[in-house]
This record gives sequence, structure tokens and C-alpha cells, in this order.
Amino acid sequence: MNLQLIALAVFDGVAYAALVFMVAVGLTLIFGVLRILNVAHGSFYAIGAYVVASVGGAIFAAGWSPWLAFPLMLIAAAVVGIVLGGLIERLLLRRIYDKEEALQILVTFAVFMILEDVQRLVWGVQPYFEATALQSLGNIQVFGVYYTVYQLILLPLVALAVLAGLRLFLRHTLSGRLILAVTEDREAATAIGIDTDKIYLMTFMLGAALAAFGGALASATTSVLPGIGADMIVLSFAVAATAGLGQIEGAALAALLIGLGRSFAVYLMPELEVLIPYLIMLLVLLWRPEGLFGVTQTRKI
Repeated sequence: MNLQLIALAVFDGVAYAALVFMVAVGLTLIFGVLRILNVAHGSFYAIGAYVVASVGGAIFAAGWSPWLAFPLMLIAAAVVGIVLGGLIERLLLRRIYDKEEALQILVTFAVFMILEDVQRLVWGVQPYFEATALQSLGNIQVFGVYYTVYQLILLPLVALAVLAGLRLFLRHTLSGRLILAVTEDREAATAIGIDTDKIYLMTFMLGAALAAFGGALASATTSVLPGIGADMIVLSFAVAATAGLGQIEGAALAALLIGLGRSFAVYLMPELEVLIPYLIMLLVLLWRPEGLFGVTQTRKI
């Protein structure tokens, strides 16, 4: 394997890891606060991608500035997170917080299946592709390899900015500290006057918006078609489990590990491309069942 192939594998892995991280960090944030494994999380990713690809295709065909692709991604993520995420939390999840984990998973899986059909109803089954954002930034040559600036520089920088922003938000703002308080002990937080319902709603909308933002970013690099939400949620679960459920910082390293592993498998052993991420997860969980950064907790009875 020569230097150029190694560089390509690294570039592909880092770009892919950035996208997976965007979805996985939203998933792990929701679990850390709400203690729900949200199977429907992949639908937010898919809908964010569909919105950007379809709306972007329409406005750019009408002659609008291609640089609007970037604010469009942010707007689409915010709308999906606030509207769709807010409705699901207020109307459905709020009713099952105190139910058994198996019921919670079944309910969110039912939401995922409904949203999959909604996507087919609204956008059909034909693939969408809108690469205006990717084309606007052009290419760059590194180690003799030409690679898009969008994937090599923008995606990793956005992922790092999201990680740093979440750390600052959770540790240095009042809302973030309230979220951490509810995460540690919901009953104690309620006893001291924290509105836990409001915190749950805000957290779920933020996690949904992050997943939708990941889909919006991915829409410039891949075709948007039915099934992308299912593929991403499985990978996101692998990242979250590898890092340790609820571990936001760990999700970044786990996403990078899985992204690079998958990328090198594409170049060295293509037949193992699908297997590698889950093999990494399996090996980590056999060594540390709580994940790389997870901690063993005593369960309240």
C-alpha cells in the first residue's frame, strides 16, 4: 500500500468519521439525559439530507447563489430538530419515560418505520443528489492526492466545532449545567425546582438537530435515497456503544476509530467493509463492556 493510498484511506476515514460523529453525538446526548435509546434517530439524519437535497436543488436551479448551501444546512437542521424532534418528544416520548426499556425501544422503532414511509411518500424512491456545497469549495492537493476541501477540511472542522461547542454549552452555561444536573439525578433535580420536562424537550430537540445537521452535511457527498437512515443509525449505535453510552467526548474518538477502520478495509479488504465497524465494537465491548470511556454504575432499585 503506497503513500497515496494511505492518504486516501485516511482522508476518507476522517471525513466519514465526522459525519458519523454528528449523528452519534446526538444519539448519545439523548441517551445520557433521557435514558432512551432512540431508534428513530436515523430518520432525523435522513430527513435533514432530503430537505437540503430537495430544497437546494430547487433554489440553485432557479439561479440562487451556491453559497446559500451552507446556511441552508443549518436552517434545515434547526427546523427538523425543533419541529419534528419537538413533536415526537412532546406527543410520544414524554408518555414512556417511566416505562420499561424494551417498550421504549419498540416505540422509537415504530416511529422510525413510520418516518421511513413518510420519506417515501414525500420524496419517492428516486435518489437525490445536490453537490453544490462540495463543488463550491473546490479541491486541494495533499501528498500528491487531489481531494475535496469540503470533505478534507470543512467536515472535520465542523465536527470539532460541534464537540467544542457542546463542551462549552454543557459546562459553562446555565442551560448546560441544568442538563448535567438532570443527567446525574432527575429526582434530585426536580426536588430543587428544575423543570425536567423542559430540559428533556430541549435535549431531544438538540440531539435531533445534530442528526439532521449530519444528514445535511452528508447530502453533498452521497446520494440521498431510502434506507440511509437505517444504515446511519446502526453505525451510530456502534459508535455510541464503543465509546460508552452517554459519553460525548468519547463518541468523537470512537467515530474516528470506526471511520478509519472502515476506510482502510475499503482499500485493503473490500469484502470486510461492512463488518469492520461492528468487529471493532465487539472487540471493545469484550474488553470493556461499558465502552472505552464508560464507567460502571450501580443501578437504583
